[in-house]
Amino acid sequence: MGLAIAQARLAGAAGEVPVGAVVVHRGRVVGEGGNAPIGSHDPSAHAEMVALRAAAQALGNYRLDDCVLYVTLEPCVMCVGAMLHARLKRVVFGATDPKTGAAGSVINLLAERQLNHQTEAQGGVLAEPCAALLQEFFKNRRLEARLNHHPLREDALRTPSEAFEHLPGYPWAPHYLSDLPALAGLRLHYLDEGPRDAPVTYLCLHGNPAWSYLYRKMIPVFVQAGARVVATDMIGFGKSDKPKKDSTHSFAWHREVLLELVERLDLQRVVLVVQDWGGILGLTLPMAQPERYQGLLAMNTLLATGDARLSSGFLAWRAMCANNPEFNVGRLLGRGNPHLSTAECAAYNAPFPDRGYRAALRAFPALVPEFEDSDGAALSRLAREFWRDKWAGQTMMAVGTQDPVLGLPVMTALQGDIRHCPAPMLLDEAGHFVQEHGEAIAQAAVTRFGPVKIAMSRDQIIKAD
Repeated sequence: MGLAIAQARLAGAAGEVPVGAVVVHRGRVVGEGGNAPIGSHDPSAHAEMVALRAAAQALGNYRLDDCVLYVTLEPCVMCVGAMLHARLKRVVFGATDPKTGAAGSVINLLAERQLNHQTEAQGGVLAEPCAALLQEFFKNRRLEARLNHHPLREDALRTPSEAFEHLPGYPWAPHYLSDLPALAGLRLHYLDEGPRDAPVTYLCLHGNPAWSYLYRKMIPVFVQAGARVVATDMIGFGKSDKPKKDSTHSFAWHREVLLELVERLDLQRVVLVVQDWGGILGLTLPMAQPERYQGLLAMNTLLATGDARLSSGFLAWRAMCANNPEFNVGRLLGRGNPHLSTAECAAYNAPFPDRGYRAALRAFPALVPEFEDSDGAALSRLAREFWRDKWAGQTMMAVGTQDPVLGLPVMTALQGDIRHCPAPMLLDEAGHFVQEHGEAIAQAAVTRFGPVKIAMSRDQIIKAD
């Protein structure tokens, strides 16, 4: 039963109801499994079914006459049917299930004399720890449901969820917060993939007019390496709420939201991944809590300190936004990335179904600190001192050289402001939205920052133990 509990914990960590099972044949474990209907899209993938299938494969026979199955929760009708069909000798379970249990709680099919086989049953083995896993799981589910109830403020809009259905290359579950003090009830969306205790956490911050969709080619590389990835949508972008008024947006406010998000999620061992506004804001974060950060991946961005002239490319971009406030976001992305499909370009438009949702797109170009007294300029100068004199982590730069706004000249200047910053990785085929060529960048980042994931077989793990 202890082995079954271990399988239940693994299932719970994967977001499944924490039930685990093992099959034992003459003292030897021949099958094991945890609940997996959600992850496998299989309604029959209960822990018992997974373990029975594995045992049948191991023994080369669907009949399991001389086997005992241990499971943390009383089996349901489906699983009992499979046990009877397999001629299972005995089943031992932990917690009872008063709603669907088919081994005595609701019905006892295992002992039904009208059937052509009966299986011996024993319940209540390590019932308390088995039940505790389930109770904790559903307690957290109820808490999450309460936290995910986010009323929409009257001064904001929320893009309908239907706009984000079937986006190519973006399969991840949404996460939301609305109770950060700076949010004042606005709903913030973020992705959170990979183990929470991973040795590296990549915090990915997007720019204007993009959203977390921009990181869809980098996130899988980080996760497959064993890292945690948090990719947020700033307020006004993506799946986050969109204030109706342009004046809601400010440098200091968006920075405070990001600081509170890092604190709430208690992000540790962070590699900060930034581009465009993700860097304009994000590069000011580590000086507030340097102990949380161990790496920086900077792509086509800048520190806007107000004491250096903004590039002519940026000034042209700002003028274009002012003169064409309804510009097509997907078309903009597609023009610089001709390899994008029509569906991918449409995904960039998805957050902005009409002009009422575009306040952030109108506001952000003018918010880049241009003068020494601009909002955010003083903070950016303090950040420059931090990066020059106090930064102790590793740094990597990747530059899309075709970017006329924040290309190689701007990034070379930023390189000079970051202590021990090596020469940048140059992507000659990429422009401003360099993440659209992000697989190679992410692979290089994993090599530089980690984690190093070594695949081991079960036998190797046992020998190592």
